[in-house]
Amino acid sequence: MAINRRWILAGIAGGAAAPILPAVGFGLDYPTRPVRIIVGFAPGGVPDLVGRLVGQWLSGQLGKPFVIENHAGAASNLALQDVAKTAADGYTLFEVSAANAINASLYQGANVERDIASIAGIASAAFIIVAAPSFSAQTVPALIAYAKSHPGKLNIGSSPTGTPPYLAVSLFKKMANVDAVQVPFRNSPDAVEELLAGRLDVAISDMSAIGYVKSGRLHALGVTTANRQKVVPDVPGLAEFLPGYDASTWYGLGAAKGTPPEIIKAISTAVHAALNNPKHAARLVDLGLTVTERSPAQFETFIASETKKWSEVIRAANIKPQ
Repeated sequence: MAINRRWILAGIAGGAAAPILPAVGFGLDYPTRPVRIIVGFAPGGVPDLVGRLVGQWLSGQLGKPFVIENHAGAASNLALQDVAKTAADGYTLFEVSAANAINASLYQGANVERDIASIAGIASAAFIIVAAPSFSAQTVPALIAYAKSHPGKLNIGSSPTGTPPYLAVSLFKKMANVDAVQVPFRNSPDAVEELLAGRLDVAISDMSAIGYVKSGRLHALGVTTANRQKVVPDVPGLAEFLPGYDASTWYGLGAAKGTPPEIIKAISTAVHAALNNPKHAARLVDLGLTVTERSPAQFETFIASETKKWSEVIRAANIKPQ
């Protein structure tokens, strides 16, 4: 499925000029000036587009501009550290992502639980495991059987070491108890290109690979979430074969630790209203995402569970930052 970034950006620009929803009164004098949302990745990618959509929606709900600032670098660590140093007044927000839960075990000083107050979970996305139609293993059980009968021979391409797709492969190897070779590339599309060229057995990709699946150039073995995904309902989740398996990328909002609870509640309530607008939810679906709304307490618990899960995978696989 191709992501129509031009359409998304046009919708964001139009929404900024004419807010979709009226401002919501919370009996709180917030915000009285523009609010920054710090995104730890470069402009144009899915994290940036999610941040811009959320900024547009919050501007409409709360009546003041929510402005995106991209502080790319160190897999979102620089952005986290920047936000942690700001005043805990709700005027600097942080787009929390799966990378932050992972980084807590890879980099010193990258501690999202310690430094960031949870505001709201927003969306998540599965990865998809794809193979050439000519590859002998065309199902997840067959892939596991192939790996067990060919230890150290199965090549699985992914994005770089320490990224969510890479760790999704590491979790698969751990839970399936197989010996396979992980081959990291600059990003998921590069891994898919190598697979199409016949230089890989299998690749794990974001949902951009669905176009190749629909055209018949690749075969989908499974998605990396516990549940099947609406965009590919016939493709099983890995948890159907490896109970408890779940690996996804996800996004939410946070702020500097110590931000007043009433401000967190106001923003969380505005996010809730936005995500329950079908038009807004459809924008996230267009990015290959699933709405996964979480309250501040639920998001805090989720981040803690993700941080613990990935720390165990990183330790077991002896993964080091590159």
